[in-house]
Amino acid sequence: MNQYAEAFKAFNQDAENGWLKSQRIAAFARFEHLGFPISGVEAWKYTNTKALAKRNFVLPQTADLDAAKKLLDQAGLKLKAHQLVFVNGVYAPELSDLGELPGALVVEPLSEALDKELELTCGMMGRLAGIDCDVFTALNFAFAGEGAVIRVGNNQIIEDPISLVHLSTEADQPTMSHPRILVAAGANSQIKLVEHFLGEDTANHFTNRVAEIVLERNAQLTHYLLEVPGEQSWLIGRTHVEQKRDSRYTCHHMNLGGKLVRDDLVCDLNGTGAESDFSGLLFGRNKHHLDIHSLVNHHAPTTYSRENYKAILNDKARGVFNGKVIVKKDSQQIVAEQSNANLLLSDQAEIDTKPELEIYADDVKCSHGATTGQLDETALFYLKSRGLSDELAKGLLTLAFANEVVDKIDIQPIYQQVETTVAGHLPHQVDLEEL
Repeated sequence: MNQYAEAFKAFNQDAENGWLKSQRIAAFARFEHLGFPISGVEAWKYTNTKALAKRNFVLPQTADLDAAKKLLDQAGLKLKAHQLVFVNGVYAPELSDLGELPGALVVEPLSEALDKELELTCGMMGRLAGIDCDVFTALNFAFAGEGAVIRVGNNQIIEDPISLVHLSTEADQPTMSHPRILVAAGANSQIKLVEHFLGEDTANHFTNRVAEIVLERNAQLTHYLLEVPGEQSWLIGRTHVEQKRDSRYTCHHMNLGGKLVRDDLVCDLNGTGAESDFSGLLFGRNKHHLDIHSLVNHHAPTTYSRENYKAILNDKARGVFNGKVIVKKDSQQIVAEQSNANLLLSDQAEIDTKPELEIYADDVKCSHGATTGQLDETALFYLKSRGLSDELAKGLLTLAFANEVVDKIDIQPIYQQVETTVAGHLPHQVDLEEL
């Protein structure tokens, strides 16, 4: 803990605002009290944070723009979007491009929002994901200083996506960042939010990100989480969504590897007619550790939730899926569907899956299920009998398994990157251009 205490002292000593400074102090005290999770903590039963706790991370003051631009050019999404770029947590205006924002849309770095609209911005922080959520949320709040603030006015349909790019590049010392993302979508608004986590394989970086999203009545948000943080990087993320009446939150969550990646997704369906839809893919290889915990709270009657996660694991990769749905008392006539299917391509790959339902109402329609297996030998035989090689047949079957969730992505550059990444890293590589 000493390295974090020293970093926090240096970070917070120059803070001018009394409220924010005091909140950061309280958050860091909470972090020190809780400590990094141990195996006895149920929510972290299958994810070991000892290696993360031992690392000495520093907060970078500047960004290596040359390395970041090279990484962005090679592997970034080619999107027409309002884009903010962060390099090891540092805002990079040189690489960002917001274009001409509609008058009712605000997109700005958190650091600028805290300078210009302190009271409004601080009112959004910690409302859903406060310091009592868990240790990493407390740590994020302690170092809250950068990230993004997105506000959309009522009755606004924003055509171009809003893109937040988190780049991790190699540095002299292991680095860390704690971005806080704040989103407020007005009534009857529609927006698309893309978060792309992209890292060099040599980058030793710890990203600890928290997003708080509020959807007013009939607002619609489609959220694309594309995670490729790099072979030596840690990524801990929490997304907490509050949904008012008739709002819709759709999340396309594509986790394509990393040393350790843990995501907590929470949806509070607080108004009648609110709807959430999660589609996700965990694609792990080497010694990747990929962990997803989701929680949907049906606080209101006539609300709907769907969740479909798939995992493809090879080599010594390990996946964790814990999806939980809670139907509160008097939340009648809700529909909740949950599915988790897992494909193991190696005898050493491992998946721990735990779908859960807690139902305190009687007029509901809820279902959940989980399956784990290997490639179907009958299907393999059929494809090979049609002249396909063994490797190509296995590769095509694996892609077909993933496509149920990947095909839902309606932004072509994201779809192509996910499909190309999966195809290119399979043990039975598939060259999509030759098909």
